[in-house]
This record gives sequence, C-alpha cells and structure tokens, in this order.
Amino acid sequence: MMIENNDKSIYEEVFIEDGFYLLKVYNKDNIRKEVFKEVNKSFLQLHFCIQNSAKLFFNKGNYALDIPENKSFLLYNPIQDLPIHLELAPDTMLITLLFSIEKFHTFFSQEAGLIHFLNDENKNKKYYSDKELNANEVMVLNQLFHFRLHSSLEKLYTKGKIYELISLYFHKSDNNGIQACPFLEDEANVEKIQKAKNILIERMAEPPTLAELANSSNLSLQNLKDGFKQIYGETVFTYLINYKMEYARKLLASKKYNVTETSFEVGYSTPSHFIVAFKKKYGATPKKYIKSL
Repeated sequence: MMIENNDKSIYEEVFIEDGFYLLKVYNKDNIRKEVFKEVNKSFLQLHFCIQNSAKLFFNKGNYALDIPENKSFLLYNPIQDLPIHLELAPDTMLITLLFSIEKFHTFFSQEAGLIHFLNDENKNKKYYSDKELNANEVMVLNQLFHFRLHSSLEKLYTKGKIYELISLYFHKSDNNGIQACPFLEDEANVEKIQKAKNILIERMAEPPTLAELANSSNLSLQNLKDGFKQIYGETVFTYLINYKMEYARKLLASKKYNVTETSFEVGYSTPSHFIVAFKKKYGATPKKYIKSL
C-alpha cells in the first residue's frame, strides 16, 4: 500500500502468473511517499528505478539503500522475510518484480549455471546485486509505464514486456544493440533522448521546436521523433501536453496558484486555452477540480 493514499499517485500490483508479480509505483505528488508490502523469504525482489530516486529500507528502517534513476537492485534472502519498505521522492517512477525462487528457476532451468546464485552451492545463501540499467532495459521499462493499448491486450503486452526485461537483465553479452531500433543501438543515444526529455520539461512554458530540440540533443530530427516514441510511448508533443497538464494539476492542488497563474506557469498565453486543455485531459474545468479537493 502507499502511505497517505492519494488517487493521484499510482500503486498497481499485477498478477502475472503463480509466484510472479509486478508492482508499478509512481509518486505524482510533491512530497515523499512510502510503500509497504509484506514479502516472504521465498521471493526474489528486483527493483528498477526509472525516474528520480527511491530508498529501500531494511531491518525496520534502521538501514537504507539508495536506488537512483536508471539503477536496478536485486536481492534474495532465503534466511528471513524481506518486507518491502520503499520511500519515493516526488515524481519517482519505480517497477518491482517479485518471483518465488521456484518460479525463477523455471526461467533458467537449462541455463542455471550461467546465474551463479541459482546453483546448488548458493541456493540457500543471501544474494544482493545492483547495476546500471542499459539502453535496452530503459526502453522496456518506459514502455511498461507509457504503453497505450486496448484493455483486452494490456495483460498480454505487460507479460511479454516483463519476460523481455528479464531476458535483457540476465543477458551477459557486451552487445547492447537494439536490432529493431538502429538509432537506439547504444546507451549514448538513449541518453540523448533522455536529455531531450529533460530540456522539454525545463522549457515547457516556452518549448523549443522539434528541430531546436533535436539540435540541442545532438540527434537527427527523425531519430528524435522515433526514439522518443520508442522510449516514452508517445510523440514529443503528446508527452509535453500530458506533462504540462499533470504539472498544472499539482499546482492547482497545492492551492498556491489560481487558474490564471497556473496557465501562465505551464505556457498558455490565455487562461481560456488552458481551461479547454485541462478539461479535455481530466474531464473537469480547473475550478471544478479545485472544488473537488
């Protein structure tokens, strides 16, 4: 559960199959949030921080581990239960995979020797590992958060992407190329697209043109458009509009900004245009949204 339960933030637990679960957490608020979940010692935990940062607490909060953006952390302790206690900074996105060790073994039944903590010598020992996310993993994780599919296909898509993520995480080859996406063939290109996203956010009130954004990120225009859609699941323009609306919603919720001030903060020249966009996104005018709080 998420402390101070707030429907603006997201905590979603997805059952994949017996002994296998996905947790998606997105702290959309301006304050730090905590997540608790009981997890017994038969489960292996794999945490991925996609955006901003989180802390993972152990031993009743006496020890904390930082999980920064684009970092993963794997842990398994067959000796004692390891309940999840996460603290998420504002605007943090995190994905956690939970699988029983029995289920985990089925993934690698023929190749268990390649993953040394699966072998007989180590199967009853604690295991901890952290690593930087590579370009392939970053793309799949963002797709898990940003996909737009009919609800009937959502479970199938999610399951496929999770298995793709596991394959990428335990793949030992030095070749990190993404064959289907040549412009994302190395981590440098993914970093350029992430840079483009950050520029877009920093300048949302007066956003650059696509050509200016591509130039600032050292990408061709086509690679910017294609790469942005591959990683974030949306066009640059759609991502910007959605980000503006979410940022505006937070400003209104803080009650420190009125509708006119909020519209200027997110780059609308007239409040009327902002009101139309806000209603289209949330189904209510900004004033009605404020009253609903």
